[in-house]
Amino acid sequence: MSETLLAVEGLSVEFGSRAQPYRAVKSLDFTIGRGETVALVGESGSGKSVTALSILRLIERAGGRIAAGAARFVPRDGREVDLFGLAESELRRIRGNEISMIFQEPMTSLNPVMTVGDQLAEVYLLHQDISRQEAWARAQAMLVAVKMSEPERRMTQYPGDLSGGMRQRVMIAMALACRPQLLIADEPTTALDVTVQAEIIDLIRDLQREVGMAVLFITHDMGVVAEIADRVVVMRHGDKVEENSTVALFDAPGQPYTRDLLAAVPKLGDGSPDEAAVQGRPAVLEVSGLAKRFPVKTGAFGKVVANVHAVEGVSFDLRAGETLALVGESGSGKSTTGRLLMKLVAPTEGSIRLAGQDITHMPPDRMREMRRHIQMIFQDPYASLNPRLHAWDLVSEPLKVHGGFTRDQRRERAAQLLERVNLPREFLDRYAHQFSGGQRQRLCIARALSVNPKIIVADEPVSALDVSVQARVIELMKELQAEMGLSYLFISHDMAVVEKVSHRVAVMYMGQIVEIGPTQEVLHRPRHAYTQRLLSAVPVPDPARRHQRAVRAAREIPSPIRKVGDNPQVAKLVQVAAGHYVQQAA
Repeated sequence: MSETLLAVEGLSVEFGSRAQPYRAVKSLDFTIGRGETVALVGESGSGKSVTALSILRLIERAGGRIAAGAARFVPRDGREVDLFGLAESELRRIRGNEISMIFQEPMTSLNPVMTVGDQLAEVYLLHQDISRQEAWARAQAMLVAVKMSEPERRMTQYPGDLSGGMRQRVMIAMALACRPQLLIADEPTTALDVTVQAEIIDLIRDLQREVGMAVLFITHDMGVVAEIADRVVVMRHGDKVEENSTVALFDAPGQPYTRDLLAAVPKLGDGSPDEAAVQGRPAVLEVSGLAKRFPVKTGAFGKVVANVHAVEGVSFDLRAGETLALVGESGSGKSTTGRLLMKLVAPTEGSIRLAGQDITHMPPDRMREMRRHIQMIFQDPYASLNPRLHAWDLVSEPLKVHGGFTRDQRRERAAQLLERVNLPREFLDRYAHQFSGGQRQRLCIARALSVNPKIIVADEPVSALDVSVQARVIELMKELQAEMGLSYLFISHDMAVVEKVSHRVAVMYMGQIVEIGPTQEVLHRPRHAYTQRLLSAVPVPDPARRHQRAVRAAREIPSPIRKVGDNPQVAKLVQVAAGHYVQQAA
C-alpha cells in the first residue's frame, strides 16, 4: 500500500437552507495513495462531482457547503494539512500547484476573451518564478504534450475557435502544467474521441510514472475505469455503495447496484441490428459529392487566402428505417456533415436530395416546409433547450414554427409525446433545469418527433449520459425507429454504442469518408488503416485486458487548411465485400 496522499474522512455536503438542507454527500470516507489512481463512479446525482469540488473547497462557489468531515492532504513540504480548515490564501497556493482539476465542460472553465496561450502561460506565471517569454514557451510545449494539432497557431486562438475536444486538451494542459501531486479529473475524456482519449490516458500515466502524481478520476465510462484505475469507489445518492480494487470489483461486484452499472455498459462484440433487414428499402436521403470549405480571410479587406476543408467529396444514401453511423475524430467533418444536411450551413459543392427533392439550393421559405422531414438532436440537451419555456412549449416548438396548430392542440401533442418518451404528463409545466440529463435528452427526442420527421440527425445524443441512462435512451430510439420507421444519422465517437444502434457505419477522416459498410463488417473486419487505428484505441471494460490495447505512436494530425485552389484529392471508394467500401490510396 502506497503512502497516503489524501484522506477524505466523514465528508458531508449540503445544499439549500440550513433549516431544510439537502444532503448531496453523506459521511464519505476514502483515501488516495501517492501515484495511485482512484476512480469515483456512479450515476448523475450520486455525488461524484460534488465530492471533487469539495476537496478544493470549490463547492462553496457552487452554492454548497461542507457540513462535516476532513480532507487531510500532504503537500510537498511533508506537513499534513486539513484542506477544509485552511484559509483562502493558503488554499490558493495548493490549487493548481499541488492539486489540479480538469472540469467536464471546458467552455465554461476557459475565459472566452483570453487567448489559449495567455491562459496557459498565466498558470506558470502564477505558480513559478519565470519570465513571460519562458511561460509562453512552456505553455506551447504543454500543448504539444497533449497532442494538440498546430500548437503554435492554437496559442493565439480563443476558446471559441476550437472544437470541444481541442478545448478539453487545453484544460488538461492547464491542469498538468505545474505537475501537481494530485490530479482531480471530472469526466475529462467524455467529450473526446477514442484515439485522443487513449492518448490522454497514456499522458496521465506517463506523468504518474515521472512525478508520482496521484489521480482521482471521476467518470461514467467503465471502459476507462478498467483501463486506468487501481481502485474504484462506487457512489449512489451521496452514499458510498462499494469500494474495491478494480480487478476484484469487475470480477465479482458485491452490490446489486454495481452489478447493474456494469451490466449497462455497451461492449464491442455485443451485436448490431441486422443490415439485411433494411436492404432494398427506398432511400430517404441521397448525398453526392458534398463539400464544405470555410474561407480563411486576412487584411482589412478580408481577402480569402486559404480554405478550411471541413467536408470534401462525401457521398452516401440513407434508407427508410435505417441507422447510419458517422464516426471519426474531432475535426473529421462528422458534425459539419450533419449541419449541412439540416441546411444550417450552405454546401460549397455537391447535392442533397431529401424525400425525393433536391434541397441543395432550396430557398428558405420552401426549406422550412422540407424541415418537417428532417430534425436534429444535439449533444448537449441543456444548451439546446430554452430555459424560459415550459416543457410542453419546448416540445411543441416545431409545431409553432410550422403553424396550423392552436395552443391547446400543441399542449395535447406535447403531452402525447412526453408519454411516448416515458415522461409523465405532470412534467408539462416544468422548466428544463428541473429535469435530469437523461430526461432532458428525452425532451429533445420528443421535440424532434413533434412534426413526424422521416429522418433524425442525432449528434452525439448519448455521450454525456450515464451508462444506465444511455442504455435506456438507446432502447427508446430503437423502439421509436421500429414503431415509426425513422431513419437515423447517428454521429458518435463511442464505438460500442455505434455497434448497438447502427445498421451501417461510415468512417470519416479529414472531411472524407474512408470506409463505409455494414456495422459488423466495418467494426470487426476493418480494412482502412484509420479505422483500424480508431478501433485499436477503444477502452475495453475488462481490467484483465488492460495492457492489450494497442498504444500507437503519437502522430501529427494534418491541417485541414489549404491554399485557395489547392483542393485535396478524394480517392475512390472500392468494394471489398458485400456493401463494404474502402478508400484506396491514390
